[in-house]
Amino acid sequence: VQLVESGGGLVQAGGSLRLSCAASGRIFRINDMTWYRQAPGKQRELVAGTSMDGRAQYADSVKGRFTISRDNAKNTVSLQMNSLKPEDTAVYYCNVDAWEYGEAPREYWGRGTQVTVST
Repeated sequence: VQLVESGGGLVQAGGSLRLSCAASGRIFRINDMTWYRQAPGKQRELVAGTSMDGRAQYADSVKGRFTISRDNAKNTVSLQMNSLKPEDTAVYYCNVDAWEYGEAPREYWGRGTQVTVST
């Protein structure tokens, strides 16, 4: 499974960005789709995740500001980020728990997309 993230960039505090992640390959099924982020000098942390049935979970720091959504038909997951803060600055990574045909289920990671929020 290959994951390609898009939508990162530079935005002023209070602004919005929408990240997208598209999965491709010989995909049989995708279960959880999750966004993580890693700021300089910090550990990677979960931002938001969604299960195959659409249930979502969020880090406390982004609740009420970020919304995760997925399109199972297109194997995509998006993260709408509103009211961005400088502390949201990080590289954002897409992660999926997926099966390829003939393979055991496993996690896959995208290469990441940079989000920078200026004051």
